[in-house]
Amino acid sequence: MRGKSGEVMIMYIEEKYMKRACLSACPNWFDEGTGLSSAMCKKLEPVRYEKAREVLRDGSVRENEFAIPVEHSIMVHVNGREVMEISCTGQYLAELVLGRLLTAGIIESADEVESICISESGEAGEVNLREPGGLRHSAVSLAELENGVKSCRVPEERSGPRGVMGEGLRLSPVEPMKWEKEWVFALADRLAEGMPLHQETFAVHSCFLSMRGEILFTCEDIGRHNAFDKVIGYALRNQVDLGQCIVYSSGRIPVDMAVKAIRAGVPILAAKAVPTYEAVRLAKEYGLTLVCSARRDMMRVCAL
Repeated sequence: MRGKSGEVMIMYIEEKYMKRACLSACPNWFDEGTGLSSAMCKKLEPVRYEKAREVLRDGSVRENEFAIPVEHSIMVHVNGREVMEISCTGQYLAELVLGRLLTAGIIESADEVESICISESGEAGEVNLREPGGLRHSAVSLAELENGVKSCRVPEERSGPRGVMGEGLRLSPVEPMKWEKEWVFALADRLAEGMPLHQETFAVHSCFLSMRGEILFTCEDIGRHNAFDKVIGYALRNQVDLGQCIVYSSGRIPVDMAVKAIRAGVPILAAKAVPTYEAVRLAKEYGLTLVCSARRDMMRVCAL
C-alpha cells in the first residue's frame, strides 16, 4: 500500500481498525499542518498547566501557574512484533517512527516501508515493511531492539565501532558537501528567535532541517534524539535528499547522535551545544562535518 509517487502511506486511525487498515487501502487521515489528525490534536496537547508555590529569595511566597511539557508514549510494532517504546512529545509521530526506523538501522531507505499506521490515541504505531524478512537483515537485530530500545536510546549507544561503540555497527562514510557558514548562522539565528514549546516551558529540544540556506522543517521534543528522528522522518516522507542537508540541534552531540546522522547520510550536523570526544572521533572517521557551539556570533568546526 503506497501513497502517490511512491511515498510511504501514513494513516491515523482508531485502535479497533488498526490491523484491517494496515492491510487494506484506507483513507489517509494525516493533517499536514500539525502532524496529527484533527481528533488527536486536542488529545496530544504538548503542554499542560499546573499551579505551584514560588518561593522568592526574599522569602516571600506566591502561587502561580506555569507550563510543563506533556510526556507521551508510543509503542511501535514492526511486521506485527513489538519493537520499541518511545517516550516523546506527541507531535509528528509518523515522522518520529519513520525516522527512528532509519537511524536505528532497521531500514536503509523509506522504500522498505509499505505503511505506517498511528492509532487515534497516538499510543500505538504499526509498521509494515515491504519485505517480510527485512528485519532479519537489518543492521540492528530485532532481539537487540526488543531488549534495549525502550525510550530514545538505540542499542549501539552502549558500545560502538573500534572500541567506542562496538564491533557490529554497520556504517558507511558520509558523502561530503560544500557549505557556507551563513547557512549555519541562519539556523542559529532562527533558534535564538525562539521556538514555541521552548519559550513556554524551557524543557524541550529543537531540531531544524535546512537545505542550501532554506529551513525546510522545524520541530521540538522532550528528547533531542526524538527531535532529530522527526527531522529525518520528515525528509523521508517528503523525499528530501538528506545528502544535501544540514541538521541543526539545540542539544549536545554524543556519539549516538553522530551515528544517527551518519546512518541517515546527513553530511553536516550542527548544534548549539558541544560534542563528546567520541562523537568527534566518529565524525572524523566517517566524514561527517560536525559543527558545534554554533551560535549567532561564532561556531566551532570540530570535524571536517
